[in-house]
Amino acid sequence: MENAKIKNLFTLEESMAGEFLAGFEYPWEALKEIGYLIKKLGPHLDTDIYEKRGDNIWIAKSAVVWPTVSVTGPCIIGERTEVRQAAFIRGNALVGNDCVVGNSTELKNVILFNHVQVPHYNYVGDSILGFYAHMGAGSITSNVKSDKQLVVVKDKASGESIETGIKKFGAMLGDHVEVGCNTVLNPGTVVGKNSNIYPVSCVRGVIPADSIFKSQDDIVKKN
Repeated sequence: MENAKIKNLFTLEESMAGEFLAGFEYPWEALKEIGYLIKKLGPHLDTDIYEKRGDNIWIAKSAVVWPTVSVTGPCIIGERTEVRQAAFIRGNALVGNDCVVGNSTELKNVILFNHVQVPHYNYVGDSILGFYAHMGAGSITSNVKSDKQLVVVKDKASGESIETGIKKFGAMLGDHVEVGCNTVLNPGTVVGKNSNIYPVSCVRGVIPADSIFKSQDDIVKKN
C-alpha cells in the first residue's frame, strides 16, 4: 500500500516529529506515541525560542495564542503559529511552525506539520496533517467508527487492506492536501500528497497522490 506509507506522504524535515515518524512504515503506527514524543522533546527545546506554560506545555514565544484558548498538555506549539479564539487543544498535540489553529477548532492526539491550516470550526483527532495541508471551514476528521470496531485502512484501487489494530484513527493527510469545506474524513482515511477533496464530501480509504476527489466513485488524476 505505497500511497499510505510515511515516505510517500510527508516531507519529514518539515516537522520536529520527522525523525520519530521515520521509524514507522505507516503514519497511524505513531498515533499511540505522540504524547510520549512531546514529553521527550519539550524539555530540550531552546528556551530562547520556547517557554513552558504549564504541565508538559511548551509554546513558542513568537506564537500568538488568544486568551480564550484552552490548552491541555502534552502540547508543543511552534514558532509564528496562531491559535485563535476559543480553540480547544485537548492534549497530545504537536503543532508545527507557521500554522493556523482557528476559532473553535479542536485538536486531540495530532501532529500538524509546518504551515498546516485548520482555521475555522475544525475537529482534528488522532490524525497527522502534512506540510501545507489545509482543511476548509467545518471539515472534520471522524476518528471512531459508528460500530466501534477497529479501523481497517482500505485501498480500493489496489484491493489492499491493512488492519490497524486501533479504535481511534482520524485521517492522514499528505503534504499540500486541500480539503473542501464541510467535508467528513471517515476513520482510516489517507489522502496522498497534492490531492484535493471537493467540498461537502464523505471520504474513506486511501486516496492516491495528485488526485481530485469528487465522490467515492469519481476520483480523477490531476493533469
